[in-house]
Amino acid sequence: MIKPDKRNWKARLHEIIYEADTPAGKLFDIILLIAILASIVLVMLESVKTIDSKYHDILNIGEWIITILFSVEYIARIVTVKKPIKYITSFYGVIDLLSTIPKYVSILFAGSHALVALRALRLLRIFRILKLARYLGASNNLVSALKASRAKIFVFLFAVLIMSIIFGTIMYMVEGEENGFTNIPKSVYWCIVTLTTVGFGDIAPQTPLGQLIATFIMILGYGIIAVPTGIVSAEYTHQSKPKPVSENDLVNLNTQACPSCSSEKHKDNAQFCYNCGHKLNHG
Repeated sequence: MIKPDKRNWKARLHEIIYEADTPAGKLFDIILLIAILASIVLVMLESVKTIDSKYHDILNIGEWIITILFSVEYIARIVTVKKPIKYITSFYGVIDLLSTIPKYVSILFAGSHALVALRALRLLRIFRILKLARYLGASNNLVSALKASRAKIFVFLFAVLIMSIIFGTIMYMVEGEENGFTNIPKSVYWCIVTLTTVGFGDIAPQTPLGQLIATFIMILGYGIIAVPTGIVSAEYTHQSKPKPVSENDLVNLNTQACPSCSSEKHKDNAQFCYNCGHKLNHG
């Protein structure tokens, strides 16, 4: 016999909105994910004048439906937590608000259509819905490798900057203003563009010596690109070596969010919040 859920509606709604341990919570996340992706598609289609002029009304109705859906969700998130100010001022709380208000602002103020670009911020909400980064051990190793490599990468980039200044100055002296190298900063810009193999083509050496130097910089650029990858790869290999497993290294699949302080990353089978001690919702 299934026991009736005696929790109040706020607790049940909080579990659906903030967590993904229940079928209802998973369904909510899927619907929200579809709405976010649909909203991004609408933003992109509106930017195409030929499509917007032909289907403006349909796109406008679709955006209003999604805006109202996000507005209801935003209010529900505020209502179901015991400290709404903490959610409102949190990173995702600000993103939720900024990605919802553009449509309302466009009604109150004419010429505010440019604010629709803020709707693209909804894409950031996918990170909260998926919550995958902290479940993948490989991603933790990659983050650790990047942190361990930051000093070496900084030194490498500093060396590349010095090299670009030197070669840029040489090219300024070799090519001169008549060939487009009007000043040293512009010559340094050309060197960086060439060194990174981007090659915009807005400036090009004309003299044989300048072309020879440019050829050397191009070849050097291919080697330079591989250096940061090698540094991070070496650190990643080091991070991936088997280490003694501690309790902190264990992967917890618990998606419970504290209804009081909104803290996440609770351990499996946790009954109380590790941050504030409040009892967690359990279906």
